[in-house]
Amino acid sequence: MSQRGESSSSPGTTYVKQYGSMGRKLKVNVNMIELKKYPEQNIYQYDVDLVPERGVFKKLPAPEFMRSVFDQAMRTHRTTKLKGIPLVYDARKIAYAPSPICSSNEELVLDVSYTESGRSEKFVIHIREVAVINTTILTEFIKGKSSAGVADIQPALTALDLAVGSVVRSQMVGFNRSFFTRTQALPTSGGLELWRGFSFSVRPGIERLFLNINTAVTAMYTPGSLLEAIINILELRDVNQVRGGLSPQMVRTIGSYLRGVVLYLKHRGIQGKRKFSVKGMTTKPLDKESFEWEDPTQEGKTEMVTIEKYYQRRYNIKLNYPFLPGLVGRKNAVFPIELCDIGENQRYKGKLDDKQTADMVKFACQKPSENMSRINQAISNLGIGTSPVVKAFGMEIPNRLAEVEARVLPTPTITYGSRSREPSLAPSSGAWNMRDKQVTTSGKPLDYWAVLVLANRSYMAEGRVQNFVTTLVRICNQTGYRINHPQPPIVYGNPNADIGREMKKACDSIRLRPGDAPQLLLVILPTTNAQVYQTVKNCAYTTLGVQSQCMQAKHVQNANAQYCANLCLKINAKMGGTNQSLVGQNLQKMLHSKPTLVMGCDVTHPAPGEHGKPSIASVVGSTDLMGLRYAATLIQLPSRQELVKLLMEAVQRHLRLFFSNTKVKPRHIVFYRDGISETQFPQTRDRELTEILRACSSVEAGYKPEVTFIAVLKRHNTRFYPLTSRDGDRTGNCVPGTVIDRSVTLAPYFDFYLFSHAAIQGTSRPTHYVVLHNDVGFTADELQQLTYSLCFTYAICTRSVSLVPPVYYAHRVADRARCHLVEMGTEFDDASTSMSEYYTAGTAVGSRAATDASGATKLIKINTRLDTTMYFM
Repeated sequence: MSQRGESSSSPGTTYVKQYGSMGRKLKVNVNMIELKKYPEQNIYQYDVDLVPERGVFKKLPAPEFMRSVFDQAMRTHRTTKLKGIPLVYDARKIAYAPSPICSSNEELVLDVSYTESGRSEKFVIHIREVAVINTTILTEFIKGKSSAGVADIQPALTALDLAVGSVVRSQMVGFNRSFFTRTQALPTSGGLELWRGFSFSVRPGIERLFLNINTAVTAMYTPGSLLEAIINILELRDVNQVRGGLSPQMVRTIGSYLRGVVLYLKHRGIQGKRKFSVKGMTTKPLDKESFEWEDPTQEGKTEMVTIEKYYQRRYNIKLNYPFLPGLVGRKNAVFPIELCDIGENQRYKGKLDDKQTADMVKFACQKPSENMSRINQAISNLGIGTSPVVKAFGMEIPNRLAEVEARVLPTPTITYGSRSREPSLAPSSGAWNMRDKQVTTSGKPLDYWAVLVLANRSYMAEGRVQNFVTTLVRICNQTGYRINHPQPPIVYGNPNADIGREMKKACDSIRLRPGDAPQLLLVILPTTNAQVYQTVKNCAYTTLGVQSQCMQAKHVQNANAQYCANLCLKINAKMGGTNQSLVGQNLQKMLHSKPTLVMGCDVTHPAPGEHGKPSIASVVGSTDLMGLRYAATLIQLPSRQELVKLLMEAVQRHLRLFFSNTKVKPRHIVFYRDGISETQFPQTRDRELTEILRACSSVEAGYKPEVTFIAVLKRHNTRFYPLTSRDGDRTGNCVPGTVIDRSVTLAPYFDFYLFSHAAIQGTSRPTHYVVLHNDVGFTADELQQLTYSLCFTYAICTRSVSLVPPVYYAHRVADRARCHLVEMGTEFDDASTSMSEYYTAGTAVGSRAATDASGATKLIKINTRLDTTMYFM
């Protein structure tokens, strides 16, 4: 039987801690070190104001600079004003010490002289106490005796993270809690290279603290010649290819690359290296860009000179590439590209392109044994446990990864259509195939459809297309999805033309009966061009209201039966069918035999480097009693907002859809919520649970179904490794069904880590589920088995998936929403200054969304013919 802790179920109170017992028991390694000792004394938090001796910073300098100045001050005053007490600093405004460095009502002032690139400056650091952190809150939290949330213990954890980081930073390049080294760096395209490293963070467990260590990779600017980097990012053979000037797209590419990067100007006319940041680029080349200059050898005489002539006369430097534009820095100074270098140790914060992303994935992919070996090597080499700073903060850290208890849950039985050769099976290793199987229920038969070929007819002959269609029709019919019209119109279109018009032409080619509408467009794409794909989906979802199935032209050449079966699963799901199911009796038992609305919610944000774009909340809800079919609702939010406004309206809609399809009201709602962090648990639960309950009461007075609210966390650094090969799968990862709910979970919460999928490559990341509300009284065994079982019902896959399907669907819905949101972005726009015209970073405003200054929250509309279907599959 599952073991329970103390219970409570109303917002704002404590949670329920539970442990499961179902399944085969085993032990696994975790990428954490159990602290033998952790701080029991107070930790002192200080406000740090680092300012120049004269003047002020208009804005805080880069963290690396702030830390360098602070570290110099620590070295200068360690044995005097600081009394030998270590102070760890976040490189912005906060520092922590294990003992008081000054009385609570006084300010400590440290003078420091700092030299960089041959230039010395003086700074003053003002330090004053702002808080005393009582570390007993950590002890109470890990023993489950406190009502405090993760946010309440975060200051203490941050102090310990900074103490550990101070040791690692002396040997590696650090960014927040992650640290990297250029050793074994991999060059990639676009003037970047990939570095390996590690993340370090102190984590609360059950009755103990852990130091979590995980491998990491990041993209860095390749240091050295800026000219070589620009040749690289523009994919030029030689810089002379741009003698005629840069195109607007080239300007945007360079601007995106240089945004935020620190450059160094180095030539024989100046002492040392001059550091500067780019705010723009001249619109004219250096041999045409001119300004008024007073020659120091001819006092009082001014003249107009070009930048090229200025460098020749002022510094005796003849520029090799005067046909290039110049870079505009502070006070509108212009610097030749060929005289600039990219500084070392700079992290790239922009969006990676497809090639860079593929390189990153390949670079990061490591077998579990390799991953664990690198972590063990780092533990041994870095010597964190021997650091005086770490010891001063009351931590004792051994050099050994911890072992924790785990269980492997029973594999659920899944079912297919009754005419299948094997209508039910319990898949081994989390995977199976469609051979001799039929879908559980067929969607609406396909009568009105067409094929749109966005590829050259000479490459993609109509006979070859028809051969593929014939195979697809045969496989669909064998798989249990009925296609009544085996020879749909085949229409050729131009991918470079108006794609919406091409799709309309394909729809018009379908012979329809009065009152009927096109059901499906099979769109054959010539390449993997994302823009063409997004345009097709945008037009299908919004304008035409027709289901669309895209595929690559290369698959037409060889009409593979397995590929056609995969297409069949997608088409059947879109047309209202279900592909596989769980055993109804088993599922209903897990759901306590109550009609249950299963929901998933996710908030996705713009990628790094995408400024001004909205965040999108996607909410999906089941429309049947088996949790197999879903409808979706989209909500546009202001950029990077987490809390979901209009959630009440979304839940109302899904309650009505569930009743419309099942003819019963849900007595229970299981709400899987992705996209929140541990520190946001209380506020998200309280606010969104209130919205869910308001939605229920607004549908019918007094209607109050039971709600189970589960946070879903995928972006974490916890990894587990089998102790022996027989406990792992063929890739060396934990087998599907492995669940961990002890030792390294959160003491006050009912939570667990679950491996629900079989890894194809690399090191698997489990999903962390945290139960924040549990009206129905799920036991740990019930909820773990329910979540694991649902992972076998993902509509278009013959594998169990890593994420519970309602959340997976919410991800897909939000991803598809990017296709039909108006385009926004940043580019180098024209601007004028007193010195010169130059390109500067600005926001493009040529779109509806960009002119929506309010950033208002609103529902995003899908064509009414699609909005209750699984169009997003």
